[in-house]
Amino acid sequence: MIVISKYLVPKGYLGITIFPFVILKHKRFKNRSVLLNHEKIHLKQQLELFIIPFYVWYILAYVVRFIQYKNHDAAYRNISFEREAYAQEFNLDYLQKRSCFQFLKYICKHGI
Repeated sequence: MIVISKYLVPKGYLGITIFPFVILKHKRFKNRSVLLNHEKIHLKQQLELFIIPFYVWYILAYVVRFIQYKNHDAAYRNISFEREAYAQEFNLDYLQKRSCFQFLKYICKHGI
């Protein structure tokens, strides 16, 4: 993982992951283990889907969720990749125990 601290992160976000980079909004975020764990989960997801298909799936999932919720934040939070990362970001041992394609468990919410 390569961590670069730049002001390239969109407004409202602390960091983004574009394989193999984790880009943080501020240098001081390098010490935030929960944030870094969240972004490392995205690195693992990207590798599992061979990077480019991850981004295609991510964008399509966002569009579907945006149509469903008609709200950017709700659409973003309900992408399966984000749901997994948010659900497990405090579990700092998660990546050592995580099975492949765990994001699939987060596709459906309440049967949707």
